[in-house]
Amino acid sequence: MPNLDELPQIILKPRKAQPFFAGHPWVFTGAIATEPAGLKEGAEVLLVTDQRQPIARGLYNPLSNIRVRLYSWDLNVAIDEEFFEQRIRSAVRLRQRLFPHDRDWKMSRLVFSEADGLSGLTVDGFGDWICVQFTSLALAMRQEMICNILDRVLQPFGIMLRTEKGMTAAEGIMLKDGPLRGDPPPSPLYIHENDLDYQIDLREGQKTGFYYDQRDNRKVAARYLFGEVLDLCSYSGGFALNALKYGLAEKVTCVDSSASALELAAKNAELNELADRIDFQVSEGLRYLEQTDRQFDSIILDPPKFARSRGGVDRALKAYYKWNAAALRKLKSPGILVTCSCSGLVSEEEFLNSIQLAGSQAGRFIRLLEARGQSPDHPVSLQCPENAYLKCLICAVE
Repeated sequence: MPNLDELPQIILKPRKAQPFFAGHPWVFTGAIATEPAGLKEGAEVLLVTDQRQPIARGLYNPLSNIRVRLYSWDLNVAIDEEFFEQRIRSAVRLRQRLFPHDRDWKMSRLVFSEADGLSGLTVDGFGDWICVQFTSLALAMRQEMICNILDRVLQPFGIMLRTEKGMTAAEGIMLKDGPLRGDPPPSPLYIHENDLDYQIDLREGQKTGFYYDQRDNRKVAARYLFGEVLDLCSYSGGFALNALKYGLAEKVTCVDSSASALELAAKNAELNELADRIDFQVSEGLRYLEQTDRQFDSIILDPPKFARSRGGVDRALKAYYKWNAAALRKLKSPGILVTCSCSGLVSEEEFLNSIQLAGSQAGRFIRLLEARGQSPDHPVSLQCPENAYLKCLICAVE
């Protein structure tokens, strides 16, 4: 790896350096004054102020609006295999402390991008298999090296690759889902969470296969849910199964636009001997709310990401307003609303405002009982608060 004085320099505009001295890892094009011509994708670079003061080492991507992702603020530490192995081992040690039982820590988010100092790399554990996801072209180009490290640190039976929608356009990443190393996972594959068993699909399932970020929210929300429960965008049934096991839910209706997701949910209900208290409807969530004549004691809203860029925030807030207003019209009084947003670009304040407006429109009195975020295996970097993406509001409604 090049020495510090050999690194190409990315020079910032005046008065743009403070966030990067504070540890923020994303250097957008608008902050950059000059960059070397002909610099290749994935190159290691040195970020400097307009006065040429060194700040940090990073990796360069001319195809992305995030032109440089910063990794090493110790200017003497190169971004090499040793660096990545130290960061990955540190991330895994944290999960081992969070979930001290071997069975549990191996079923968690093992590496969470910026929160673990590895911007653009996500690793989820599913027992003896792991899924990796790259949202940085520079790290995708180091795929072989990163898989070598994961093999040494975790010794999985196999490594699967899952891609995120939009990354080809945003980062120039040209990868396809599928096995990277070792044996392909069995079908079905089983995991365990909150004393519930789940059958998952690492090849075709959503995200990297399971939504670990809602681990704690599913169990906490269950304490409030009661009566007839509607679980919208239910995927494999996590909220529904927790409601039936830990809450006062009598019956749950799961609604999802994906028939295959509901097939998984039905199998998970049978696996946990809860199938007699749960039913399933294939439908788009908002359409179901607008068309059903039923009223529910409790409603869970966990829709997909509505804002994928800053330009989509206003549209996302309108969608949250419409979904929550429609849900409030189908909620009995008194009732419980559990409403979630996984759009990191939408702030908690903006999300709360959309719920407040929906309540006013529906003529409902809403009290916030708990405002929650993602589970601790999805920690939040205080240097990059944008990765505090998940909002989960538990509300009492009259």
